[in-house]
Amino acid sequence: MHELALVLNSGSSSLKFAVFRVQRAGDWPLLLRGNLEGIGTAPKMSARDGGGASMTTPAPPAGVRDAGGALEHVIGWLGTRFSGAGLFGVGHRVVHGGARHHVPALVSAELLEELRELIPFAPLHQPYNLAAIEAVMQRRPDVRQVACFDTAFHHTLPALARLVPLPGELRQGGLQRYGFHGLSYEYIAGVLPEVAPQIAGGRIIVAHLGSGASLCAVREGRSIETTMSFTALDGLCMGTRPGSIDPGVVLYLFQGLGLSVKEVEALLYKKSGLLGISGISNDMRDLEQSGEARAREAVDYFVYRVAQEIGALAASLGGLDALVFTAGIGENSASVRRRICEASAWLGIKLDPAANERGASCISASGSAVSAWRIPTNEELMIARHTGRLLSSAAARA
Repeated sequence: MHELALVLNSGSSSLKFAVFRVQRAGDWPLLLRGNLEGIGTAPKMSARDGGGASMTTPAPPAGVRDAGGALEHVIGWLGTRFSGAGLFGVGHRVVHGGARHHVPALVSAELLEELRELIPFAPLHQPYNLAAIEAVMQRRPDVRQVACFDTAFHHTLPALARLVPLPGELRQGGLQRYGFHGLSYEYIAGVLPEVAPQIAGGRIIVAHLGSGASLCAVREGRSIETTMSFTALDGLCMGTRPGSIDPGVVLYLFQGLGLSVKEVEALLYKKSGLLGISGISNDMRDLEQSGEARAREAVDYFVYRVAQEIGALAASLGGLDALVFTAGIGENSASVRRRICEASAWLGIKLDPAANERGASCISASGSAVSAWRIPTNEELMIARHTGRLLSSAAARA
């Protein structure tokens, strides 16, 4: 009987999932991946098999309003497709692991309680990550689960890079810079020796550009600086998040405009960034296709902030050997890649326009002092690897 591993990435309105076949050696083969989105409003599900072909999926009922309902629908469909297969374990993306968790961890009641205390650090993500874990515990208490933390890759940040310049008595409660998108950065750092061995040990900036966006300065495979900070609000302009803004703006929202805590939270997490600037969409594809000036301004600002932060991270690295684009925008928008590389030409990046347009792995011209790359990320595979290693070692110790 085949054993399967399920990978879950649960958000406020979507549940991303992937199924891998468990095998003793090597990476587990991907059998399918999918997404149930529109939870609580107009839910719909899509999936592709391991080869990327679209699959027919059952329409979720309108009553799917939370992570539990979404999981029930997904597991019900998977049960019909993989009848007779055993469930080896479930791996979860958990955005925040706090200061303690630098490696994936087996889920327990004690761990869940600890992770709940971090909800104020990541209110847009953490509650939904944990809701998926709790839903699995309720429905399949016999199945082992693994929490994989997006903050873990950044535990190598130097002390100064972790520092938040506030009084020490406040910082003792976990007020520090953490960094996020760590599973993506960990994957890219892991494949560089194979994909681009000439830069793998060098000074690299990885640009994880999607609806959530950040940069990471990597030296010898380790994170030494990143644009996200105490929360996933900081750094670059994102789909609905503003990135770095003057803290006085937040004070003004409270004191000058009289907004409530909930109103400010909703504004910063859900109504700002590309959506806030354009008033049209938080999706880069929509903005690039739009002819409206507000859409162009949003894209211009996105490129401006990325190029600005690339300069800052190059200073942290003491120079730059390579720039790597990944995630939804980074992998799919040749125009955004081109504009960022052109704005960063002063660092020594010379783009190969044809390679960039066709989405080649190396998109810089021959002889470019700093090379540029397009490398797809795979957070689901990273979670599957962690889940396999941890559950296999736990079984061996039992």
